[in-house]
Amino acid sequence: MASTISAFNISTIAILIFFMPIHVTCKQKHEFVKEINKEALELREEKLSHFRFFWHDIGTGIHPTSVTVVKPLPKFRNGFGFVNMIDNPVTIESELSSKLVARAQGFYASASQAELALLMIMNFVFVEGKYNGSTITLLGRNPVFHKVREMPVIGGSGLLRFARGYAQARTHSFNLKTGEATVEYNIYVMHY
Repeated sequence: MASTISAFNISTIAILIFFMPIHVTCKQKHEFVKEINKEALELREEKLSHFRFFWHDIGTGIHPTSVTVVKPLPKFRNGFGFVNMIDNPVTIESELSSKLVARAQGFYASASQAELALLMIMNFVFVEGKYNGSTITLLGRNPVFHKVREMPVIGGSGLLRFARGYAQARTHSFNLKTGEATVEYNIYVMHY
């Protein structure tokens, strides 16, 4: 019996040693951030670009591009709290039938109880020309009844990687009955 126990103990110890995790130390310390030079990313010279186009917010018809996903509470007259998800066409001229150059994808929400001011979070996804497939990301406050609204550009992708700058929005047309709007955007972007 003693030989059976010792054989059991030896085989158990052998199995435990075999499956025991092995701790290997790395000579190079891993850090979550490190500085790199611009040449490592093959960045070109930084330049300033001006984009001018028209954003069409269409909430009616058989193919709306702006859909309310959160309705406002009735106690707020100015619509505070509503959220619209968008995939709006962006054209080169103010007419919706003019050449499509991008889609504005994201959402806007009524974020002020005092006036109609929207929190705009959207990507301009280019579908035409040199910047096809690239994006400009905008996040900011849009007090819609001001003549000119300025919002920051917080980033971009593709040829507009590392984009930063600002956008100016001016209402070209607004239908009070349907809520549909055409807005001219002038965007000034620093990028590589």
